[in-house]
Amino acid sequence: MHKLFVFIMSLFCCSIASFAQELKSPKDYLGYELGTQFSKHHQVVDYFKHANLEMPDNIKLEQYGTTYERRPLYLAFISSADNIKNLERIRENNLKNTGILEGNSNTKDITIVWLSYNVHGNEASSSEAAMNTLYNLLTEKQEWLKNTVVIIDPCMNPDGRDRYVNWFNQTASMPYNIDQQAREHAEDWPGGRPNHYLFDLNRDWAWASQIESQSRLKVYNKWLPHIHVDFHEQGINDPYYFAPAAEPSHELISDWQKEFQTAIGKNNAQYFDTNGWLYFTKERFDLLYPSYGDTYPTFMGAIGMTYEQAGHGRGGLGIMTDEGSVLTLKDRIAHHTTTGLSTVEMASKNATQINSEFQNFFNPTDLKYKSFVLSGDRDKIESLKSLLKQHDISFYQSNSSKVNGYNYTKGDKYTKTISDSDLIVSTNQPKGKMVQVLFEPNVKLKDSLTYDITAWSIPFAYGLDATASTKLIAEKPASPKSLDLPKADNSAPAYMAKWNHISDAQFLADLLAQNIKVRFTEKPIEINATEHMYERGSLIILRGDNKSVSDFDDIIIASAKKFNKNPSPINSGFSKSGPDFGSPDVKFIHSPKIAVLAGTPTSSLSYGEIWHFFEQQLHYPITSLQTKNLKHYELNKYNTLIVPDGNYKTSLDSTALNTLHNWIKKGGKIIAIDGALKSFANQKGFGLKTKKTKDSTTVAKKLIPYADRERESLKKMITGAIFETATDNTHPLAFGYKKDYYTLKLGKDSYDLLEDGYNVSYIGESPKNISGFSGTDTLKPLKNSLVFGEERIEKGSIIYMVDNVLFRSFWENGKLFFANALFLVNNNSPSL
Repeated sequence: MHKLFVFIMSLFCCSIASFAQELKSPKDYLGYELGTQFSKHHQVVDYFKHANLEMPDNIKLEQYGTTYERRPLYLAFISSADNIKNLERIRENNLKNTGILEGNSNTKDITIVWLSYNVHGNEASSSEAAMNTLYNLLTEKQEWLKNTVVIIDPCMNPDGRDRYVNWFNQTASMPYNIDQQAREHAEDWPGGRPNHYLFDLNRDWAWASQIESQSRLKVYNKWLPHIHVDFHEQGINDPYYFAPAAEPSHELISDWQKEFQTAIGKNNAQYFDTNGWLYFTKERFDLLYPSYGDTYPTFMGAIGMTYEQAGHGRGGLGIMTDEGSVLTLKDRIAHHTTTGLSTVEMASKNATQINSEFQNFFNPTDLKYKSFVLSGDRDKIESLKSLLKQHDISFYQSNSSKVNGYNYTKGDKYTKTISDSDLIVSTNQPKGKMVQVLFEPNVKLKDSLTYDITAWSIPFAYGLDATASTKLIAEKPASPKSLDLPKADNSAPAYMAKWNHISDAQFLADLLAQNIKVRFTEKPIEINATEHMYERGSLIILRGDNKSVSDFDDIIIASAKKFNKNPSPINSGFSKSGPDFGSPDVKFIHSPKIAVLAGTPTSSLSYGEIWHFFEQQLHYPITSLQTKNLKHYELNKYNTLIVPDGNYKTSLDSTALNTLHNWIKKGGKIIAIDGALKSFANQKGFGLKTKKTKDSTTVAKKLIPYADRERESLKKMITGAIFETATDNTHPLAFGYKKDYYTLKLGKDSYDLLEDGYNVSYIGESPKNISGFSGTDTLKPLKNSLVFGEERIEKGSIIYMVDNVLFRSFWENGKLFFANALFLVNNNSPSL
């Protein structure tokens, strides 16, 4: 019997060994050695599917989304057979450990490591490394998997990756050329870094404007891993970066998170030292801005880290660095594989402590603010709710109580009376630290030398009045209110709708798309029957304008329901006060024919923001024009031209500017954004002037030591700071706004107030950054400077938007300015 048992067990072990041996290496499966060519996204996915097919007990593959270009997004869960069998129990126990799920976790010795690859499509070595890491984990490092679940996202940005890989395959020499000047090391516009809509997905974690981010957050928040690594690439001469991170780090990052980052970094260093590979730590990449692939996980309790390998889109299959050595794709894959495995090793060795410290992170008792009270328009509140739901952050209402706290707009202590329409977001929840980070009035900066913007406070971004209280406000469910659903009135000569949110512009665009004629009022109107005051910009939809539309009422109501609007039937065009419907102050909205510049030298990010806004938010058609061919286009086909941020020094020369000037005079409208303003400033025919400042360079400044020059330069920088502006809300560009607006200023550029034009929004006598960093030398030039303005040039206009309201699509309160520019400003001519 004993011999039979031994024989059976030997057969069993042999079958397991042969089964595991059926897993092919990436080289054997793909038919080429990793690093000798770039794999397309479908090949990466196919290899992960092969691993899942051959070793289903150790890997589970899950599709979590689809990109805009219909490529699948996958996650692979890799662990021991026992852990894979109990994967759901492990997930639930982890969330119990955070307090998100009720109950006590009975598993506190299993770590969850999430490895994310290729968020920037042209940082393409990482998806190759993902395949290599998977193979190593399943064949050589199975011991670590006994107490570790490794989640691999092999490609976060398939659309960008394939854009880069396809371009490289079409361009590269055979064999590859290591000359830095070779074409294969210089990507064409827009490059492979961004996704379909040219967004930087590594800065979209918190704002979730893109479908890839939205899909990822759903599953990420179901798991909340203990460690998250985001694999990147940087310039070809910077060898490799790994944690610990640089300063400034946010004050809510725990000492343990910093210490374990260092421990992982030291483990990485041992392997790099053994191989003679260069690296650096504690420089450049900080942990402040909450929308990165390292910071978002950090504020969700993880050890969040960025790993940066030399290469980027210039790397190709091999390139000569400035030091005279050849950096190959094989090198890059080896480095990323090494740090990935090293991180899993450290997770496995420290599983129990990681679980304990992870649990401690979710204790919110020491947070400064306990409650944030948000007041404002219902649509703005609903937009914020949508964002919070994506992060599984809870919110509630209270009623009829008073709370003392810090008021954001007043910048001081304030007693707030809470209404049942106010939204309360408390830090007394498992994700309380993320709440604090997103809502705090002004982030504490330990160092002003940062990698990204330093202000993002959600109340300013959403245009809501906010009070931050150190007291926990109790939830008091308000009495349920019946929703005012839009109702048709076939006898009413008109419908009127408010105008103070981007969803109102979506409603308008939807009506225009269905050939419904719409007007708007330039002055407040009080209606007799309802005694309701409709403010400037309110929409008026007249039955008489739409006589040929047989289902007029059905279209209005269906569109209103689609965007949660409630247009009111109006029984007479005779107003109680303000203009009647036939007044010259009630303007007809002609559907604009819009073109937007794209291609070199237009900023791909700025163009992408505009493209995404029209296609995914406004749902209104545009025509994209190649900037380099601007002089050859028939511009009279359009009445609106959007010039995104960019460096147009050569494209918008005197000839091009003269052409545009003549086009404007005939009734054309230009919307110029951010850096595009430099091409119009100080030019003949345009009234925009850059602010002149006296050269204050003293002898002392000229003698600043070399080592101090970078820090000294900060005095002339604005790194994403919020400023209060005065706003003329009687001008159509500012319809729907109050007399103050909080703008996100991304740089130091400043322009004089227009002498012959409308200074719709501007910074006044005493510039002050409400939140975020602004160098001491930047404030004086901002005194009495333009933010948004309109200049009339005969029949047409040019609209100057110094600050980019569509930046990363998260400054929600700025988007109506853009819609106003499109539909309401000087929109009186159907065609040129």
